[in-house]
Amino acid sequence: MKDAIQMVDLKSQYLKIKPEIDKALFDAVEEVAYINGPQVKKFVSSLQKFNNVTSAVTCANGTDALQIAMMGLDFKPGDEVIVPAFTYIATVEVIALLGLVPKFIDVKEDTFELDYTKLEDVISDKTVGIIPVHLFGQCSNMEAIIEIAKKHNIAIIEDTAQAMGSEYIYQDGSKAFAGTIGDIGTTSFFPSKNLGCFGDGGALLTQNAELGEKINMIANHGQRKKYHHETIGVNSRLDTIQAAILDVKLGYLNDYSAARQKVAAKYDSAFNSLSGLNIPARAKYSTHVFNQYTCRIEKGRRDEFKSYLQEKGIPSMVYYPIPVHLQQAYKIYGYQEGDFPIAERLCKEVISLPIHTEMKDNVQNYIIENVVNFFK
Repeated sequence: MKDAIQMVDLKSQYLKIKPEIDKALFDAVEEVAYINGPQVKKFVSSLQKFNNVTSAVTCANGTDALQIAMMGLDFKPGDEVIVPAFTYIATVEVIALLGLVPKFIDVKEDTFELDYTKLEDVISDKTVGIIPVHLFGQCSNMEAIIEIAKKHNIAIIEDTAQAMGSEYIYQDGSKAFAGTIGDIGTTSFFPSKNLGCFGDGGALLTQNAELGEKINMIANHGQRKKYHHETIGVNSRLDTIQAAILDVKLGYLNDYSAARQKVAAKYDSAFNSLSGLNIPARAKYSTHVFNQYTCRIEKGRRDEFKSYLQEKGIPSMVYYPIPVHLQQAYKIYGYQEGDFPIAERLCKEVISLPIHTEMKDNVQNYIIENVVNFFK
């Protein structure tokens, strides 16, 4: 290829909407309200309306969003929170930082979601929360998780950092956006996310107005009124410039999802019959917005395949090479290799191919041609 292939082409995405983004940036700078400016309030309103939720609270990043959610739900040191062994470290990091205890659970090898059939085996009298991670762009089986959570009076925090805009499909056919189904949904606006800003950013969603007010206070030093601190909080704000950018891009989120789905469908068609490569599974209870297009490579050939792609000038990523329970920092919780065999195997098999909103046909055709040649 003449030009370098990108995992995510953020520059082309920006250039397509450059006049709107530039105006939003100029207006925010001219306003000189860099913290909690009017653009933040406008974006919060837009985010609530898009997701059809009672409350949206913005914050500095997706990791903070998870921490604020746990603080808002009054989790206390020693409480246990169930979390998949196959996820990004941030999901577990905040559990440890708050003195909580992560209780890992294995995942399903096709959809990568936590294995809800094993939830009751992990629940104890100390369990206060479950974190379904909507990994790579589609929802976990929320109805199954909610049924168990209600039975044991356990809160649900949806980690929606990779699935903003994905819709959960209930058994009766009705739909709800990822992050709006549990007690609190959290998300990240990291630049490469489906809805990404030009730096760090995050948000929380909830249908509980009282809880929404509480987490809004926590994110702002525990104050509802300036210098009146009602609860212990943190300093975690989405700055005005990022809010201005996100408010523009939110208007394109459905288009972005459709563009990613089109790329994924073309990959599917080309790879579905390849022996040794498993395309991403689609859960029947969720749409998929493909923050990543993550395949599984069989017979121990993942690393060989990755090296081959690199030689052809095709970038790829492994999300994630080590399961959380085997990370050095989390060995203190006593888990061993073999405890979560599916998560451990996925870490040796998964690989994500380039996918983004601006993928050109000739670029994708080149990627497809080379992938197919490897598996011939």
